[in-house]
Amino acid sequence: MRSLMFESPGELHWREVPDARVEHDRDVVVRPLAVARCDLDLPIALGLYPMPSPFPMGHELVGEVVDRGDDAGDWQPGDRVVVPFQISCGTCDSCRAGHTNACQSVPPGAAIGLGPAGGETFGGALSDLVRVPYADFTLLALPDGISPVAASGVPDNVADGFRCVAGPLADRPGEAVLVVGGLAASVGLYAVMAAVALGSERVVYVDDSPARLERAAQLGAEVRPVTGDDWGQALGSDRFAITVDAHVLDAGRNLALTGAAPCGTCTSVSGGAGRTAELPLRAMYSKGLTYEVGRVHARATAPAVLDLVTSGRLDPAAVIDAVIPFDDAPEAMLDPRTKIVFVP
Repeated sequence: MRSLMFESPGELHWREVPDARVEHDRDVVVRPLAVARCDLDLPIALGLYPMPSPFPMGHELVGEVVDRGDDAGDWQPGDRVVVPFQISCGTCDSCRAGHTNACQSVPPGAAIGLGPAGGETFGGALSDLVRVPYADFTLLALPDGISPVAASGVPDNVADGFRCVAGPLADRPGEAVLVVGGLAASVGLYAVMAAVALGSERVVYVDDSPARLERAAQLGAEVRPVTGDDWGQALGSDRFAITVDAHVLDAGRNLALTGAAPCGTCTSVSGGAGRTAELPLRAMYSKGLTYEVGRVHARATAPAVLDLVTSGRLDPAAVIDAVIPFDDAPEAMLDPRTKIVFVP
């Protein structure tokens, strides 16, 4: 079978690799129907996020079951499924606690499409076939009436945007939300969408990208453009009990922290582009902020997202810029647009 391999910055190629197959009783093999490009995939492809290479890319996957192990639950060939990207066994203490990004049965960071960064390669979604371990726990049924393209981002970026606001809004219903957009391009927009769907009375979106600002306004946000490096002036005196840093770099993260009200919460969707990042800890301490940084718990979060999608309150397709054939993926992985979905 073929698989899209990241080989070096700007160099991605289809390569022949051994066919994915059932290796353990809880495995299934899935044929991709739609694969979304994650916000992290573009910087990896450009070489801005160093990764050991080569490795197979793609991890936001909706597919069709084509084979199964004896203990793979109720899944049968022909079932259409959403595939959370992190490997999660469902039986260890972490998985039972809902911490499905930290499964104790596999190396830390183990995931489809992120190669040796997870300690073991589990293949990539941009392949003819994909093996999914622990399928009896991991897989979710694609809801009737929802297209594979629309649902393709749910395994990671849509769930990530949702988790940034869902918990804080559950604690503070209707509260206003600030989202600072940037390198986590689609996650910030999905956070806007989720905040609106979950009843935030006001969503403010800050970014320096005219295209993302326009999209955020279409999703129901009040937008604040940033010119040049003048991030600190974007909010004036406005402060928010719930803020989201989808900018990734220090300027945007610090705006999300500065824009947080006393005793507010700020969620960062990334640890930054480098090994270290600057945080205004003294100011955060004085305001009593709660700061969360860490990866989404994909399997634990995706069911609530699918419920919103099924109810019509959240439409992930509204963020998709283009649907592109698999054959064009090596070039399209480098496309600067916000959200791209690949189809076989």
